[in-house]
Amino acid sequence: MRHHNKNRKFGRTTNQRKALIKSLSLSLIKNEKIKTTETKAKELRPFIEKLITRGKNKTLASKKLIISKLGRKDLSKKLVEEIAPRYKDRKGGYTRITKLSKRAADSSSMAVIEFV
Repeated sequence: MRHHNKNRKFGRTTNQRKALIKSLSLSLIKNEKIKTTETKAKELRPFIEKLITRGKNKTLASKKLIISKLGRKDLSKKLVEEIAPRYKDRKGGYTRITKLSKRAADSSSMAVIEFV
């Protein structure tokens, strides 16, 4: 049984996994569209959508929580002031994952994750 094994591990330690998700989310906020493997995109989606939902109410506590999760003030500010207001009438589903063809080098499934 797979109780308490919800998250994908990516063959990495906890700190490396957190750093991976953090850097992917920073790239997504900066570029608003990134190309990555399908499993990384699927793991990134709930993390970034929770941050957007938190950023929709512009309280000081939510801003500080976003800064603590992302670690960069400039991109946290972009998330709260530019990206989150786009979705003020939307209840969820802020990102879209589009599957691409497999990568030639190792045949891993690729995908593009972007803001809707």
